[in-house]
Amino acid sequence: EVQLVESGGGLVQPGGSLRLSCAASGFSFDDYAMSWVRRAPGKGLEWVSAINWSGGSTAYAESVKGRFTISRDRAKTTLYLQMNSLKSEDTAVYYCAKWTSSEYATSLAEYDYWGQGTQVTVSS
Repeated sequence: EVQLVESGGGLVQPGGSLRLSCAASGFSFDDYAMSWVRRAPGKGLEWVSAINWSGGSTAYAESVKGRFTISRDRAKTTLYLQMNSLKSEDTAVYYCAKWTSSEYATSLAEYDYWGQGTQVTVSS
């Protein structure tokens, strides 16, 4: 059974940092690209970042570029999102998602599994 379990969310002040984790199990983690996707209150899903199977290729939404860093640990089968210089507009539920292939595409999202999400609230 594929499982994606996010953690690390919470309340942080503007300008602060958080690191999200997504523990993956039930599939060969090394073989698939992964993404972070978020949903802000009252808004639709927004793609945040993607990483390919090896970690050698990454991509970011313009809204987070230069502030967020995606990474993966093959030994721990865990996906991470380091979030720095957080803004109020980063407030959202953050989900990790598994791609159906080893490489991601920025033009078309093809996910087959999602985590349950972790809440990030940026507020003073």
